Amino acid sequence: MSDLPQLQPPDAHNRKLADNVHPSDWVNPDPDGRYNLVVIGGGTAGLVAAAGAAGLGAKVALIERELMGGDCLNVGCVPSKAIIASSRVAASVRDAREFGIASPGRAEVDFPAVMERMRRLRADISPHDSLERFKSLGVDVFQGQGQFTGRDTIGVDGLELRFKRAIIATGARAAAPPIKGLDQIDYLTNESLFSLTEQPKRLAVIGAGPIGCEMAQAFARLGSEVFLFESEHGVLPREDPDASKIVASALAKDGVDVLCCGKDLDLSRDGAGIRIRVESHGRRFDEVVGRVLVAVGRAPNIEGLGLEVAGVEAGKRGVRVDDRLRTANHRIFAAGDICSPYQFTHAADFMARTALQNALFLGRAKVSKLIIPWSTYTSPEVAHVGLYRRDAEEKGLEIDTYTQDLSGVDRAILEGETEGFVKIHVKRGSDRILGGTVVATNAGDLISEITLAMKHGIGLGGVGSTIHPYPTQAEALRKLGDQYSRTRLTPMVSALFKKWLSWSR
Repeated sequence: MSDLPQLQPPDAHNRKLADNVHPSDWVNPDPDGRYNLVVIGGGTAGLVAAAGAAGLGAKVALIERELMGGDCLNVGCVPSKAIIASSRVAASVRDAREFGIASPGRAEVDFPAVMERMRRLRADISPHDSLERFKSLGVDVFQGQGQFTGRDTIGVDGLELRFKRAIIATGARAAAPPIKGLDQIDYLTNESLFSLTEQPKRLAVIGAGPIGCEMAQAFARLGSEVFLFESEHGVLPREDPDASKIVASALAKDGVDVLCCGKDLDLSRDGAGIRIRVESHGRRFDEVVGRVLVAVGRAPNIEGLGLEVAGVEAGKRGVRVDDRLRTANHRIFAAGDICSPYQFTHAADFMARTALQNALFLGRAKVSKLIIPWSTYTSPEVAHVGLYRRDAEEKGLEIDTYTQDLSGVDRAILEGETEGFVKIHVKRGSDRILGGTVVATNAGDLISEITLAMKHGIGLGGVGSTIHPYPTQAEALRKLGDQYSRTRLTPMVSALFKKWLSWSR
């Protein structure tokens, strides 16, 4: 596993993972004539496209140069959520007295065991994305760097594959932002964070976006002293301001020192540590930490693909595509992080489905029609779908906004989870849902009801008239429906109703 720096340490779990997603004894098959579809990249988008095409009976080839499963399995969603799960247990032990349960206070965290659990679970999940599984589905799987050699040919490992259609799904990677001194230190990104075996006593996290906030909170709950640096105002600066404030308070409760509106960030070596200097709100901070996690900056994986030879255009943001995910060469499509501003696993999944439909069936599906929710897995979680208020204002759309605080939801009260809300924007004068934000322990689950309603044209009134089990936090959504319904009781309607009641006595 020496050529796989993401898979350290070389323990039994990582060996199992490597055997599934990058087996050293894999022998590439002989190319089987002209393929209906060749997919470059074995991350989420590539795997969905390859499996979907093979299931339809197409002749499919899949090329992956590194790890099957891509970022999500190996250095993204899967390992991060395993660590977050352990940190939530630690927080539950810490807060147990609030529920009448005697506890010694702060949980005793065995950090190596936390990371070992993560590696074990990641390895257990890896067969779903393995080369052997896709071979069993009828896909010809090739390990190596894929490179276009013509408008309808791709070379890999000295072989040439001919295709009728191709999908580029090579994803993106962590990229170093322009920070003074960053090139002088050994810093962590998501691609190296999950190889840690020793807990940083003091950790600096640069970037208060989703990854930065998630990992800052998780490591603080596990016992690290954490400093979170953000150049913009507050944490999660792209989210609803009310949601961001709640997350900022939660981070502070967990001991994260948030330094936002940071200016003149400067990194340097300091003995065995790293000195980090920054100005925040007019104050100068100077701290020495053990490790630095850089949680900002992504770059598309377009190098070495021979895009020019294939007539595919690309830029700093990745491969250029139209609304049907076609590149400038209409034989070739793209999907996932390589061409999307929405860098989520589920977005890559449905982009791949769109590209596949258009590639194999001459479909006319448009990626702009996808309704894509997302969630940040802090505690509480923040989930969103559709428009924010600022988006509606920019588009000149008049909206009505309905908000239900979790402090008014019985299940949230009983579980001690009242710091949160559900907020839904509808088109002014109607119940057509344009967007929504949820802040709750399981916001990532609750947002799906709003997404479903938007996808299928169910208005807020329809949500309110749907029976929800009591007591659940999802009842907050029904309460919003009730709020909307009460707005329909105008003074005229109320007067007519009173007359009707008097007549019917």
